[in-house]
Amino acid sequence: MTIDEINSACKDTFMELLGIEFTAATESSLEARMPITPKLYQPMEVVHGGALISLAESVGSAASFLLVDPDKFNVLGSSVNSQHLAPARKGTLTAKATLLVKADFKHIWDVKIEDDTGKLISISRVTNSIKPRKPEELR
Repeated sequence: MTIDEINSACKDTFMELLGIEFTAATESSLEARMPITPKLYQPMEVVHGGALISLAESVGSAASFLLVDPDKFNVLGSSVNSQHLAPARKGTLTAKATLLVKADFKHIWDVKIEDDTGKLISISRVTNSIKPRKPEELR
């Protein structure tokens, strides 16, 4: 699957609602960006932690999706652990997921989120379960 194909697959989904756009991929990493808009703010006019976690899980899950045969496996997020390090107020956030563990039925990713200046905003560890599709789910 290409970057264009994964972005197309995200049409009319939560990722599109957040403005997430996937930008680069390797066999062990995936990058995406998300524009900061007031709709992502919490009342103190900084990006809500939930938006940061959503970006991290979206990138980590999409990265696993790129590593499996989607006709045979589902990718399901099973755990996200995040630490927010600095506030983000404007510009664009960039998230990079880097593969730590690729086992048969589990992938673990480290996700770093930075602002336009390269300042580290949040770090997350995303764990995905890789489940064989049931016969009724097969295409």
